[in-house]
Amino acid sequence: MKQVNLLNVTINNITMIELLEKLKSGGIVFTPNVDHVMKLQRSQEFYCAYQQADYMVCDSKVLMYISSFLGTPIQEKISGSDLFPAFYTHYKDDEDIKIFLLGAEKSVAKTAQKEINSKVGREIIIAAHSPSFGFEKDEEECQNIVSMINSSDATVLAIGVGAPKQEIWIAKYRKQFKNIKIFLAIGATINFEAGSLKRAPKWMSEVGLEWFYRLLNEPRRLWKRYLLDAIPFFWLILKQRFQLYKNPWKTMMEKDAKQIQPLQLSQKS
Repeated sequence: MKQVNLLNVTINNITMIELLEKLKSGGIVFTPNVDHVMKLQRSQEFYCAYQQADYMVCDSKVLMYISSFLGTPIQEKISGSDLFPAFYTHYKDDEDIKIFLLGAEKSVAKTAQKEINSKVGREIIIAAHSPSFGFEKDEEECQNIVSMINSSDATVLAIGVGAPKQEIWIAKYRKQFKNIKIFLAIGATINFEAGSLKRAPKWMSEVGLEWFYRLLNEPRRLWKRYLLDAIPFFWLILKQRFQLYKNPWKTMMEKDAKQIQPLQLSQKS
């Protein structure tokens, strides 16, 4: 599979249809954008979670422009909000695909479940749950959610609680699921499906201005994400262009591994 290295993210350079067909065999899908890329520079936990993904696909026209600037063009933008409807449409007649929705407010999640099932013509979304705020810090609630998903008979988990929370949660609990073969980290997609949040006009998305549309609609929540990270992001890209960028976590993890190895040898002796 072709890959594009962008700072400390390895993006799979594949098309939507290729990804959908590959997911028949299962896998974890993350959708990196500029916000993810910058969080990956600051959070080792997020970076480690990202290493467990089977597919990392480009969720940003800006990243597509940057990859072309770096001489490694990405062939298609695959955002979570485009991937999810494409996924349930592609697998609408596959009875083995049973989706559990995790995220959004209770009424929103239930509305999304109803709307999607109506489009597909079957109960492809077999359950939907809205976790409490800060649920990821409550182990008891997390274990209850794991039990709920396991008892639902779902084979797909689509989680939309925002990054890096959703990616870290998948990485932490993925091995506790009995039937889940496909994990989709989909951000605000549940809200889009329910109609409680509007997506940017298609033309804005196509030219890379979807972030600007979201900023106009949610300025208080998103201004730091989109404006404060812009200058450091482009500085890091310039460093990569001139082969000066170093992955902060790779170096640190290699040092830790070297320190652990002598300790293990001394314990054996």
